[in-house]
Amino acid sequence: MSLRLLYLVFARLLGWLALLCRSSSSKNIELLVLRHEVAVLRRANPKPRFDWADRAYLAALLRHLPRALRQHRLVTPDTILRWHRRLVTKKWTYPNQTGRPPIDQATATLIEQLAAENASWGYQRIQGELLKLGHRVGASTVRRILKRRKIPPAPERCTDTTWRQFLRTQASTMLAVDFFHVDCAVTLQRLYVFFALEAGTRYVHVLGVTSHPDGPWTTHQTRSLLMNLGHRASEFAFLVRDRAGQFSRSFDMVLASEDIKVVKIPPRCPQANAYAERFVRTVRSEVTDRMLVFSQRHLRTVLNEYAQHYNGRRPHRGQQLHPPRPDHPTADLTHERIKRRPVLGGLINEYERTG
Repeated sequence: MSLRLLYLVFARLLGWLALLCRSSSSKNIELLVLRHEVAVLRRANPKPRFDWADRAYLAALLRHLPRALRQHRLVTPDTILRWHRRLVTKKWTYPNQTGRPPIDQATATLIEQLAAENASWGYQRIQGELLKLGHRVGASTVRRILKRRKIPPAPERCTDTTWRQFLRTQASTMLAVDFFHVDCAVTLQRLYVFFALEAGTRYVHVLGVTSHPDGPWTTHQTRSLLMNLGHRASEFAFLVRDRAGQFSRSFDMVLASEDIKVVKIPPRCPQANAYAERFVRTVRSEVTDRMLVFSQRHLRTVLNEYAQHYNGRRPHRGQQLHPPRPDHPTADLTHERIKRRPVLGGLINEYERTG
């Protein structure tokens, strides 16, 4: 630091010697340019940062300026006095201060997280939750931290349920059904796949494959779905479907017998059945668009194997990168060897640690 100060003084002395050879008009023009540059810098960055060498150099030279010019400098007499008070404070700061210990940054971040994720929680409710997590923090401290982070108290926070929260809550009680087709490689026969998706967990049920989907066939596959769900059928309150002719009156009556309300999407609005449409895109991009299907039996075998991978091993962004129903073993970090297991002849790969 002392070398920096000496270099700064030496550079300014050389600049002063160079100024002796210049005319007064040239110096005045340079002063006007420098003043304008300082004004521009003040607009762009109103709080310049000085190190200690800059402070010492400016403090030594400012007292030689006329009083009228001191008010136009970046460093004013009030600034020098503030530097002096800061030095005094650092010198006479006692290490053993009385009072409450400061709150660490991790706890403050946790308080902010609890307030942001729970709009109806007050200071004492957050205090109680922190106590359960092993943090003894007073309600006044919670209030002070939230006030510092500009988070209002519970009555003033937004307590209305957002659309994202509402849809996420409703998804746990919702089923989505749809069809997608696959064309055979040799015969060019078009096969239709009927599936159902549990919107809350993204668990998929491949219900059937046929070349002639009609109302009775679709109703029969729906009965099979309800039988497979068993007692879990009572967990679902809604089923979302489009307005295709395969969904007949008997289809709706079978679901109504289980107190499941059928919700029809608007005409020509496939995005209203977004969960099912997203699965169609996934299964096409990962399987059916990357291999040739030769028969109905072949397609059924492929989809059953892919459904096991999709439900048990494939991570989903909507599930925080977890499968709908994980069936993979817990990773043992003591096992360094990673084993690859091919699915569908290596079209998809699964990995796990083995000894």
